[in-house]
Amino acid sequence: MSLITGSEPGARARRLRLDTLTGLRWMAVAGQSAAIFVTHFWLGFKLPVVIAFVVVAASAWLNIGLRLRYPVTQRLEDGPATYLLGYDILQLSCLLYLTGGLQNPFALLFLAPVMIAAVSLPIPRVAALIVLMVMAATFLAFFHLPLPWHEETALEMPFLYLAGVWLALVLGAGFVTVYASRVSSEARLLADALTATELVLAREQHLTQLDGIAAAVAHELGTPLATITLVVKEIQKQLPPDNVMKEDIDLLAQEVQRCRTILGKLSSLGNETEGMWASQTLLHLLEEVVEPVRNFGVELDIKTQGEDPEPFCIRNPGILYGLGNLTENAVDFAKSKVTISAEWSAGRVKISIRDDGPGFSLDVLGRLGEPYVTTRAASDRRAKSEESPGLGLGLFVAKTLLERSGATMTMTNAPAPALGAWIDVVWPRSEFERDTHRDSRPLVA
Repeated sequence: MSLITGSEPGARARRLRLDTLTGLRWMAVAGQSAAIFVTHFWLGFKLPVVIAFVVVAASAWLNIGLRLRYPVTQRLEDGPATYLLGYDILQLSCLLYLTGGLQNPFALLFLAPVMIAAVSLPIPRVAALIVLMVMAATFLAFFHLPLPWHEETALEMPFLYLAGVWLALVLGAGFVTVYASRVSSEARLLADALTATELVLAREQHLTQLDGIAAAVAHELGTPLATITLVVKEIQKQLPPDNVMKEDIDLLAQEVQRCRTILGKLSSLGNETEGMWASQTLLHLLEEVVEPVRNFGVELDIKTQGEDPEPFCIRNPGILYGLGNLTENAVDFAKSKVTISAEWSAGRVKISIRDDGPGFSLDVLGRLGEPYVTTRAASDRRAKSEESPGLGLGLFVAKTLLERSGATMTMTNAPAPALGAWIDVVWPRSEFERDTHRDSRPLVA
């Protein structure tokens, strides 16, 4: 494992940037150098100045090495960040050993690495750094060179004072850890909530734009489709029954009608049907979803299983479009069979769509459902599909519409060695049957 890793998707936002630690260490190097210079050359106190500057230079060389080896925009993993902060504690311990141990008022700086760790590292790693700091402080309480002071008046603090400094450092480290970790955790939760809200708003904005485009398309294509329908009907009337073109003309008429049906769905995504026929059972919902793709040369197998009574729902155009889009995608990529399973219990309703095609591409599997992420390539599409790959909006629209209805959708590939894409759409039963009433079930056989 390398010391530094890139900011991959899903990395914790609390990870320290390398530039942050090196910048703080440069400040420490400057402050330590100034303190040594003033103490030895200005105030005239005796201390092992050469060794002290060597210890400070070690931090400077570490910074230079990190800057040359790694980009400053990279973020530290928890392990390397812990090691670097542990180094800072040990480096400060060396300087304090040379300059009086816990008698040196700069012993307070032990809290700086602990505070940085409390903000950016998990609690177990912070605890490890506190233990290291306590061990160093305990050592310095008993073993250290004299505090730089006037030679004629040696300054030696009583042991009770050193014990008080030690206890203050331990309690301060504990307080800083609890306070800083709580504040940073609350700030991260707020930032995560704001990020999630921005993502939801962005998705809603995409969908709102698509709603307007759908309405415009339905309006603009209505007239030319009506003209095409009229021309096709006239040609059908004029062709004799044994004409070789009759089958193609009938297929053209069927596809024109399908286009008009699709445009009708697009223009009614936000509408709700009133009356007793607004409700339908789960099985009839599936039948309506698969009806447009039954003649595409792929076997469609519908399975249902669950406790009585069978769930029913409002005839929601969003659910119909979403499930229809997923089913059409499965038919497009399936080799020979698509299985649609419906399961229900007292608490949930689940619809699963399985195909025996190649499955989702691994490079987009983690981003499925985002706008403009497409699973289609021109070389992979079936002959009955459009010639050009899609814009990657179909799954996004389907997922958003289904989630609007209260569903949770997961997309993955079949476990090896099986092939195919697996899509599960799950509703809480209360959400699936929302806005329906027990006395308004559809009158179906």
